[in-house]
Amino acid sequence: MNQIKVELGERSYPIFIGTGILPKLKEMLDSIGLGRSVAVITNTTVDKLYGSQLRAILQLSAEGERFIVIPDGERFKVLKTVEGIYTRLLEVGCERNTTILAFGGGVVGDIAGFAAATFLRGVPYVQVPTTLLAQVDSSVGGKVGVNHPKGKNLIGAFYQPRLVCIDVSVLQTLPERELMAGLAEVVKYGVIWDADFFNFLAENFRKLVGLEFAMMEKVVQRCCEIKSEVVAQDEREKNLRMILNFGHTVGHALEAVTGYKRFRHGEAVALGMRSEAKMALARGFLSRAEFEKLENLLNQIKIKATLQGIETDALHSAMKLDKKVRDGKLRIVLPKKLGQVVICDDVEKPIIMAGLRYLVGDRRS
Repeated sequence: MNQIKVELGERSYPIFIGTGILPKLKEMLDSIGLGRSVAVITNTTVDKLYGSQLRAILQLSAEGERFIVIPDGERFKVLKTVEGIYTRLLEVGCERNTTILAFGGGVVGDIAGFAAATFLRGVPYVQVPTTLLAQVDSSVGGKVGVNHPKGKNLIGAFYQPRLVCIDVSVLQTLPERELMAGLAEVVKYGVIWDADFFNFLAENFRKLVGLEFAMMEKVVQRCCEIKSEVVAQDEREKNLRMILNFGHTVGHALEAVTGYKRFRHGEAVALGMRSEAKMALARGFLSRAEFEKLENLLNQIKIKATLQGIETDALHSAMKLDKKVRDGKLRIVLPKKLGQVVICDDVEKPIIMAGLRYLVGDRRS
């Protein structure tokens, strides 16, 4: 088992990464004084796979009064779901010393974290991510929240967990589509921060798809190291942390215009990276050779959802609601080269539209 520390002064916390470490979770919680009163938030899918095991590990009653199961899916990442969680927490007598434990993918983590940030003005919470996307990205860094009909993650907070426990062995039950979605976020880290890591991914992609746990541990650890370093320098996304949004400006727009029903988040990010890389190429940042290198890797991420019927004008309108907009200006993360990106607030509309047309299938520009 490896450990990374997210350095945030008094709010620093450990990330534990390993294979088969879930049974040690109670011991981890007890070591930081959080094991006495726990309420778990998970979804229907994860509950069927691992619910009984986690109840036994945490020594929770079989009746599950403090085991809150929410529906599975991005469309349930809304305030109504959080209100239901508040009600259940109150009904079972949770107090300010109760630890909320998020046990699931990115949606569960975001919802549970937001509930923790706002219930009784804030209670401790812990992330136990069960999807690759959540393990390498959303469980680390303290971004929590829910969606609004106008856009993704528009209601939320920065609220750091007290601990993150990543057991890569749970990925063995992850559907291929979810694995591919997570690999998109993995590729992102190579593009924004570490060209050597990108090259490693390109050379070993098939092994990752085959779930070689030793290699997956290395990859998850490197992603968490990168994100931890970025978050430690810019917790509230005032500047540097925005680089983590490569692929997300277009990706979030894709999710919004399709009602959060067509794409997995990672799929939308993969498509967003393709579009934003095209913008970088058109802007003269990214070389043709590196653009094609990125394209070749992204093409290995299977995306089952179709782009049929998506209009570029609708995407552009949705992009204007992005949280990174300042003074009415869109800010898009564009790669200058593999391993380095720049945050641009002056990307001309023709270049943006060319990137969007490239995405939806009009390859004339």
